[in-house]
Amino acid sequence: MRITEKQQIAEDLRDRFSKSAIIVLTDYKGLDVAAMNDLRRKLRAEQIEYQVVKNTLLIRASEDNDVALIKDYFKGPSAIALSYDDPVAPAKVLSQFAKEHDKLEIKVGVMDGQVLDANAIQALAKLPSREVLLGQLLSALNAVPTSFVRTIAEVPRSLVNVLAAIRDQKEAA
Repeated sequence: MRITEKQQIAEDLRDRFSKSAIIVLTDYKGLDVAAMNDLRRKLRAEQIEYQVVKNTLLIRASEDNDVALIKDYFKGPSAIALSYDDPVAPAKVLSQFAKEHDKLEIKVGVMDGQVLDANAIQALAKLPSREVLLGQLLSALNAVPTSFVRTIAEVPRSLVNVLAAIRDQKEAA
């Protein structure tokens, strides 16, 4: 591969790194072709890019961005998973696949300038999906005004009940 081609690949990777919500570095050594194809298919279904990249190109591409925080992990066979929208999706897919295939090792990840070790990525995988979290947030936001309206409506209702009780007491007397 020529130097200009390597520079172009590194520049393309650098651009994709800057757009990514999360980057997960994996070691795929020992996976056969069928397992790799299965993993790629599962990741593609979630709009996640998965690419095997030379470590030297990863080091070049990581300059001047958050991925430079994990360049010490660029050893051995490395593949990266990039997600542009949902940071939970790659963690879920990779964690599930790693449970099924013990040859896949999740090394480390980067999200919002913070390094995520394998345990943090496992914890991220246990979070609900983005849609579920947005639904829970919407439910919580909707509950506050509803409770407020009920509380405000309770004041006149209580007053009417007190007046009705006084009327009933006077009628009885």
